[in-house]
Amino acid sequence: MLPLTHYLFLSFALFLIGLTGVLTRRNLIIKLFSIEIILNATSINFVAFARLYGDPTGQVFAIVTVVMLALEVLVALVIIAAVCSRWKCAPPDDDYKDLSSQLNY
Repeated sequence: MLPLTHYLFLSFALFLIGLTGVLTRRNLIIKLFSIEIILNATSINFVAFARLYGDPTGQVFAIVTVVMLALEVLVALVIIAAVCSRWKCAPPDDDYKDLSSQLNY
């Protein structure tokens, strides 16, 4: 069994990676994924302290966080779909057709 400090160090590293992504990137999708990394760090903290104190409340909060992260990914996909429909992005099938003509099988 790992001590609490290992979990806290992992959580701190994930939090720093997410915070760096939020502060340095200008792309909205990258910022959303960076926020997701930050929330994963908090989720690790919830589970680690729940295990330390023997209280399942932290695990419940972690499950709620995972559900919230899934909804965040859904929002990101909706944003991508809205941008593609507004700017008339080419469907991905066209890109694959162009690439497949260049490959020699």
